[in-house]
Amino acid sequence: MTNKTSIIERIGVVGIILTALTSPCCFPLFGIALSALGFGSFELFGGITMYVFLSLVILSVIGAVFSYLYHKKVITLIIGILSSALIFYNYLFDEDSNNTMYIGMIGLMITSLMNYYETKIFNLMKNKSVILKSTITCPDCGHKKEETMPTDACQFFYECENCKKVLKPKQGDCCVYCSYGSVPCPPIQGGGKGNCCN
Repeated sequence: MTNKTSIIERIGVVGIILTALTSPCCFPLFGIALSALGFGSFELFGGITMYVFLSLVILSVIGAVFSYLYHKKVITLIIGILSSALIFYNYLFDEDSNNTMYIGMIGLMITSLMNYYETKIFNLMKNKSVILKSTITCPDCGHKKEETMPTDACQFFYECENCKKVLKPKQGDCCVYCSYGSVPCPPIQGGGKGNCCN
């Protein structure tokens, strides 16, 4: 289910971007940028551009809903719905300015990236025996403490509760758990440096 879900959402987001880039009359910001780069202007979908665009927005939201049902991270769903609402608000009530449309498009791109990452972490946790506990050892004072590692972000800083030194990852490591922990972070456990969260 997850591959179909992410494909639906990505088709929607890529379609939105493609439609916007190739429709300078509806999205003047992109038209100016493309003209400055020497690409001129043309209409990919002619008079039905906005209908195609709004259909792709709906497709993106459907993908976001399916992603939410899979990984249960509500923040990505909220961002996706709010972004879509901004786009529809702009289309229905604020045609003079495209600012809310652009903000909505950026929000849908962010939603798609967040859902990709959340699904990747969810699959990692589901398919492998990932250890979430790691004992961090302070290199200065030797103090040790067992901590639960985050699964949705890298932890770049960690304050030793004994000597109050703030630990940072060593060069080449993505987080403090990979540098000072007894167990590397979940993305590294799942597939090495290529899956790192930086």
